Amino acid sequence: MTRTDMPDAWDERAMLETFLDYTRATVRAKCEGLSDEHARSAPLATSPLMTISGLVSHLRWVEYSWIQVRLFGEDDHGPWTDEDPDREMRIGVDIPLKQLLGEYEEQSEKYRRQLADMDLDTRAVKPTRAGEHVSLRWIYHHLIEETARHNGHIDILREMADGVTGD
Repeated sequence: MTRTDMPDAWDERAMLETFLDYTRATVRAKCEGLSDEHARSAPLATSPLMTISGLVSHLRWVEYSWIQVRLFGEDDHGPWTDEDPDREMRIGVDIPLKQLLGEYEEQSEKYRRQLADMDLDTRAVKPTRAGEHVSLRWIYHHLIEETARHNGHIDILREMADGVTGD
């Protein structure tokens, strides 16, 4: 997939899909050439779960939670538990980065197909913790925000790991 933030069309859906794909592709770009050792490194003593592998795993599972669980109403089979609500970040360090990125891309492609013809006003089957049945439009915006924010974390962690910087 080409990494671009310029949509083919200027309607709302094209822009939302383009920006989500752009932020997803940025995750991959920031991880390009990174060793598993560096991807698993947790350089911040106050944030031991803050690893590149953990963040990639988190992003994969965040999309799962918003799309499969909330939007479609499927049962939640995510890795988190009541005792370990951040487990998706913890298990990321046990999985090779290439595999994490592959699973993330495969899932992203699946969601592109599933959401392509859905109306942006479609409401989630399951509510948020606050009781809201958010729209697909809201989910797109949230996933763009979440992925972009974590791209900033990945960027900093990457520079700390091996000095690589980039856009």
